[in-house]
Amino acid sequence: MARRLMRREFLQRALGLALLPIFGETIGTAAGDEERGVGQVSSKEIVMLHGASEGGWCFDPFRAVFESLGWTCHTPDLIGHGKDATDADKRLVGVGMAQYLSQMRDFVQKFASPPVLLGHSMGAVLAEQLAASGLARALVLVSPAQRAGILPATDSERQLARDLMTLGPFWTSIVKPDFDLARIYTLNRVPPDQQRAVFDRFGPESGRAYFELFFWMFDQTAATVVDPGAVRCPVLCLSGSDDKLIPIPTARAAAAAFRTTEFWELAGHGHMLPLEPGAADIALRIAQWIPA
Repeated sequence: MARRLMRREFLQRALGLALLPIFGETIGTAAGDEERGVGQVSSKEIVMLHGASEGGWCFDPFRAVFESLGWTCHTPDLIGHGKDATDADKRLVGVGMAQYLSQMRDFVQKFASPPVLLGHSMGAVLAEQLAASGLARALVLVSPAQRAGILPATDSERQLARDLMTLGPFWTSIVKPDFDLARIYTLNRVPPDQQRAVFDRFGPESGRAYFELFFWMFDQTAATVVDPGAVRCPVLCLSGSDDKLIPIPTARAAAAAFRTTEFWELAGHGHMLPLEPGAADIALRIAQWIPA
């Protein structure tokens, strides 16, 4: 089943990208009032899922905005990340997307009703998978990482994949962040005098998780497969025009497969949208978009 989904999504990407609106705000079929939840009363619970080498701390600016608006904001740390980073060098070996997904599924299933899910980068793939299981009332994808079926669209993405291959069998170990690379790929729109402080909060990442994201075509476990057709809730995708890690074409490809997606291209922003100047304004726009 997983292989059929990957093949179908690959063909959709190959045939459909040329049809994407260049400046359009909405991708897919327009959502009706029922689909966007108009007229329904929903809880104000939001779960924010962080990306590779990060932790729930990266959402602090977003959290402040949402809590000021009366939301209950949850920013759990993935295994070996953030506050759970003790002995991460050992604990993350062999951990992959399936383990992260199981952890977050257990977390989200405890809610009385599906919360809003917001995922950044790698966390966006996890959010998509949870939403495909009916565990989200709305889905927000912030700089979404590539999932199974999405090929690299730019030279910078292909170069990063080549750089990973020079590490040898990295999928059997952990990958530590590199400041020089981070300044280029993820922190390029964080003010220079703040880059080191942000980077110092990054931690190691599972090499297996990177393998499953970047080299999904060789992953026999299909750990990053998502069935977009199973996502029935409203979807918002936002990406920075200067994102070097997950460029606009790749983010659009991630968004285009869902039944209805509103897409925001944010001029002058990079990959770390939750931490860049203007993060509070972005969070406010997201909050205003979420169906009541």
